[in-house]
Amino acid sequence: MPHSNVAGLSSDRAVRKNRWVLYGALAVAIVLLSFTGARALPSDSDDATFRKLTDDYCAAWSTGNTDNAAKFYAQDDGLIFYDVTPFSYHGWKEYVPGVKKALLDNAAEAKLTAGKDLKVTRRGSVAWTTVPMHFYEKTKDGKVMEAELRYTGIWEKRGSGWLLIHEHISVPMAE
Repeated sequence: MPHSNVAGLSSDRAVRKNRWVLYGALAVAIVLLSFTGARALPSDSDDATFRKLTDDYCAAWSTGNTDNAAKFYAQDDGLIFYDVTPFSYHGWKEYVPGVKKALLDNAAEAKLTAGKDLKVTRRGSVAWTTVPMHFYEKTKDGKVMEAELRYTGIWEKRGSGWLLIHEHISVPMAE
């Protein structure tokens, strides 16, 4: 009998040791998951940064001058931008003449306004924003066009600022 008690004590110590190893592993996992979850959430400063960027972006496009909007875009060849018309632009060099022809050349007045429901998600040096927008245009012949838009922008941190590397603008189909 004394032999079985020694084996039992040895077995109890091993179980306790294994429990502490398990508790330690769980604690590390919880800390890591908390850290990862916290990084995934935008900070208040991200929200304020992208609210300002989005409002400034809308103000720049509202001037009707692509030069004013250019500072928000990465100028790399091969970037794709989806707009309401035409289907897409391949790089800023294609975007400028395309949007001038499709929207701005005939505009006497244009206004782009971002809605209040801006969502920001950031992962390191890349962030994406979604926000409803309202577009208003009065053409040179007096016609008015208005549209509710859905906007998604993918931003990349370059140097001290953020630039759009992709955007998708769409108009919901009529119901």
